[in-house]
Amino acid sequence: MEKPAPTDYPINELLCRRWSPRAFAERAIEPEKLRSLFEAARWAPSSFNEQPWAFIVATSQNSQEHALLLSCLIEGNQRWAQRAPVLMVSVAKLNFDQTGKPNRHAFHDVGLATGNLLVEAAELGLVVHQMAGFFPAKVREIYGVPEDFEPLTAMALGYPGEVEQLPESLRARELAPRSRKPIGSFVFEGRWGEASPTVLT
Repeated sequence: MEKPAPTDYPINELLCRRWSPRAFAERAIEPEKLRSLFEAARWAPSSFNEQPWAFIVATSQNSQEHALLLSCLIEGNQRWAQRAPVLMVSVAKLNFDQTGKPNRHAFHDVGLATGNLLVEAAELGLVVHQMAGFFPAKVREIYGVPEDFEPLTAMALGYPGEVEQLPESLRARELAPRSRKPIGSFVFEGRWGEASPTVLT
C-alpha cells in the first residue's frame, strides 16, 4: 500500500513516498539492504563529527533475539510489530568523546542518522515505523547499555504488508489520510509566532 504525501510544494519523490505503516510482510530483508541502511545512517552529519548514534538490531532469522527485542515494546506495539522482520532501537551517546562534556546535540544527530536510514529504506522499497512506545530501562538492562548512552526510539522495518492483516482497531489509522501542519505555523520571521513572508502565499 502506498500513501504519497499530499505536498503543497514540490519535494523529492522519496520524501513524498516515505511513510510509517504498521502492516509488514513477513519477507526477510536482504543483508545487503540492511547494510545499505546503516551506511546511510553512518554518513549523517553530526556536531564535531561525533557520530553519537548506535543501533540495537534483531532480525526474524534469529527468532530468540527478535522475541527479546519485541518484549521491549509496549503491548499495543507488539501486536503489529511482531510481523516486522527487523526490529531496532536507536541509542544516543550523551557525552562528547573528546571532552567528556554533555553533548546537547546528540538526540538531534541520532535523528539525522535515522532520517538518512528512513530515506534509504524508501529508496530500497522498505518501510520503517518508529515507536516511542517501548521500555528504555528494559533495553538498557537486557543489552547492557552503558549509563552514558540513552535508548531513544524503537523501530520496525520490513517490506510493506496488507492492511487486512492488522487488528481491526488499527486498520482505520492505517488508511487515514496523511496530514501535516502548514509551513506558516512553524517558520517564523521577525518575531516568534509570526509566519515568515517567505512561506506565505
